[in-house]
Amino acid sequence: MERLIVIGSGPAGLTAAVYAARANLAPLVFAGYQYGGQLMFTTEVENYPGFPSGVLGPELMESFRAQAQRFGAKIQNVDVTQVDFTQRPLRVWTGQIVFEAESVIVATGASARWLGVPGEAALRGRGVSTCATCDGAFFKDKTIVVVGGGDSAMEEAIFLTRFGSHVTVLHRRDTLRASKIMADRARAHPKITFAFNVAVAEVRGDHALQSLVVRDTVTGATSELAADALFIAIGHDPNTAVFEGQLDRDAHGYVLSPDGVHTNATGVFVAGDVYDIRYKQAVTAAGMGCRAALEAERYLEERDAERALAERTPAEPAAASR
Repeated sequence: MERLIVIGSGPAGLTAAVYAARANLAPLVFAGYQYGGQLMFTTEVENYPGFPSGVLGPELMESFRAQAQRFGAKIQNVDVTQVDFTQRPLRVWTGQIVFEAESVIVATGASARWLGVPGEAALRGRGVSTCATCDGAFFKDKTIVVVGGGDSAMEEAIFLTRFGSHVTVLHRRDTLRASKIMADRARAHPKITFAFNVAVAEVRGDHALQSLVVRDTVTGATSELAADALFIAIGHDPNTAVFEGQLDRDAHGYVLSPDGVHTNATGVFVAGDVYDIRYKQAVTAAGMGCRAALEAERYLEERDAERALAERTPAEPAAASR
């Protein structure tokens, strides 16, 4: 029986592990075979507090992990394959092995959607990114391309005009999916141009991004477009498939919570990008991990108090008066 199981090992999960371990809960962390969250695919991180010169994403996550282990967190690099949050104790499976717990923190994050085209994987962190806030500042006075047609793509394109000399938005359809206000704002910006009915077919570059092969989705014709940076803004997929039927989720699969920490399952808390559909930053995820750990600690203290009260021996009846 574990006091607390943390599922996930990004900034939310490992921050929760740090706080829970310092509260002597000895959390068991299922980090996943590919541990560390989205920062493991990021090169230099310049917007995380405490690192004025920046820090490599994997290096930052290794520091998170070492800190959690220092205080007593137990970390296993395995994937959770099944859960049962409908009864007590809560149960979590990793393959054929089942673990029982009094409480669980779900911090499995969300995975950015990639294009899946040749050259993309090789140039991730070398000009190809899914986070303008994280990486935009590396491309001052550079030519930037944004792929996407929704509000997120418009927001990223506008944000990137702070750095790039020019931003081109590529969209595979002839109309944007973005809200009118966001689309109008992007269209009106002097540093943004649009190319419709265009899809990226290949990403090219030796050690860094140099150009894109783009395909006309109507005619099929291809051409080459010079670019220093490619930001892919076609959405994220929350890593919640394993919680189907156990946790309430929205239409896109994100865990629902009335307050950003409690879920519909008693004793199960949520933190990070698996819930957060807006910010998706390491620092906000870490803050949510802190909240989840503190709420889990409070929940366990209340359970302990209730258990102690139930187990207390009833007082002897007072002696009859004579």
